[in-house]
Amino acid sequence: MGKRIKVVIVESPTKAKTINKFLGSEYKVCSSKGHVRDLPEGKLSVDVENGFEPQYQIIPRQEEVVKALKKETAKAEQVYLAPDEDREGEAIAWHLCHALELPEDKVKRVVFHEITPKAIERAFQNPGTIDMNKVNAQQARRILDRLVGYQLSPLLWKKVAKGLSAGRVQSVAVRLLVEREKEVQSFQPKEYWEITARLRPKGSKENEFLARLWKEDEKEVALHREAEANRLVSLLEKSRFVVSAVNKQRRRNTSPPPFITSQLQQQGSIQLRFSAKKTMLLAQQLYEGVELPEGPVGLITYMRTDSYHIAQEALEAVRNLIPKKFGKEYLPPEPNRFPSRKGAQEAHEAIRPTYVERTPEEVKPYLTGDQYKLYELIWGRFVACQMMPALYDLTEVQITAGSCLFRAKGRVLVFPGHTLLTGSMEEEALPELKEGGELELLKLEPSQHFTEPPPRYTEATLIKTLEKKGIGRPSTYAPIISTIQDRGYVKKEKSTLIPTELGILVTDKLVQHFPRIMDVEFTSSMEEELDKIEEAKADWVGVLQGFYDPFRGELEKATKEM
Repeated sequence: MGKRIKVVIVESPTKAKTINKFLGSEYKVCSSKGHVRDLPEGKLSVDVENGFEPQYQIIPRQEEVVKALKKETAKAEQVYLAPDEDREGEAIAWHLCHALELPEDKVKRVVFHEITPKAIERAFQNPGTIDMNKVNAQQARRILDRLVGYQLSPLLWKKVAKGLSAGRVQSVAVRLLVEREKEVQSFQPKEYWEITARLRPKGSKENEFLARLWKEDEKEVALHREAEANRLVSLLEKSRFVVSAVNKQRRRNTSPPPFITSQLQQQGSIQLRFSAKKTMLLAQQLYEGVELPEGPVGLITYMRTDSYHIAQEALEAVRNLIPKKFGKEYLPPEPNRFPSRKGAQEAHEAIRPTYVERTPEEVKPYLTGDQYKLYELIWGRFVACQMMPALYDLTEVQITAGSCLFRAKGRVLVFPGHTLLTGSMEEEALPELKEGGELELLKLEPSQHFTEPPPRYTEATLIKTLEKKGIGRPSTYAPIISTIQDRGYVKKEKSTLIPTELGILVTDKLVQHFPRIMDVEFTSSMEEELDKIEEAKADWVGVLQGFYDPFRGELEKATKEM
């Protein structure tokens, strides 16, 4: 009889390959290729009359995977379930137990935030059990979404058009876009004028600078017509321009925090022009393992997180690197700390390189162009978060001309600090000016402007708003944005998200007949309820009941009235 081995199950084949490198020959690492069980498509599959009992089944495309895993685990001495450490990962582990019919005493749960030898060793030395609070939070979300999607969608088919669909969180995201679009469409631009003076110190042939008209008779200037601007220009052309105040101050620009999921997606969109979906796909690849000369290596920590926490050994490594690479003046005396928002998972860590010593240049030959860009962004942000602040000298000059007051602002970088990696703000140097100094007027430039409508959302600003309003969670932002486009409710033009006519029509109907579900605050409070389930402060069936009873009433009413 052959030696009995220990089987480890992770979600992806890449992750399996990377972990396999760190474990001894007594372990066999297998991949479940994601979820193996789910609510079957085509029917509700939730018994709403009996405690919202879900009727799970093995996903058809996963039947062969389950069969192979059953064979491996049947002869195993121990089974370690090692999917990701979030709710989704916990649920995958729980579903594996049921699909593979694993006895409780044979199963251990292992979690790690990074795929490195130390982290893997620690995880296997301290295995735990499946966290049912996390599983129930995930189940509650899955069932909530099924209850809404599978009961609202048929109503839309009947009342609006075949093939439409609605989603609990996605429909609220579309509502944000629709409301912004209505603001844009109804916006009436208003004309206004600005006056800029091109000046230089009296007697100087250089040192030109611009100052903007700020006040007249000690009131802020508001010019709405060209005639008003021309009247002031005529007055000012005859006036003497004198420096009336010079205010200088040194300003610190502190280091940004390391990335959490939402901020990585935002900066991926702003700096790299990646969709949220693409950013998360690339981050997953960097986390699970990239083929380096020594074999597959996980280059970043887990990319679904809302915590700014940094492990002590990672802090020590980056504080060791900064003086060597940039100079000791760039290292603060103490590590920079960043408080996470209320409700963040402090057991998690921020997104960072697993080995900060692996610079982007070092791994560039082994990465695709896009993987390199994202790794460079993550590496740079992490190192920058532990660097000294940038220092700027700010100067504000006030200039009197008759009854008018002009203002000029200057900014000069004194010490770059973290901006060596994050990029510094544009410098606007002013010449050396003294109070009472007379200035020569070179030109007055009146310019016409119009007020702008509020900007349409981009992926970055939508994610920022979803996070601020508590709609969805870090792991859901990318799927939300993909889904609303796939459903034809939103189109992307350049970087802008614009609701389609269909998106506006469906949103208006849903807001009219399902105001509670479409309410931003209600959607946010449901996220808090899911968090309470994970924290063992709420019963998942009770949360579903509290949601479903009013929803059923709204559904019956809308069936008659929509």
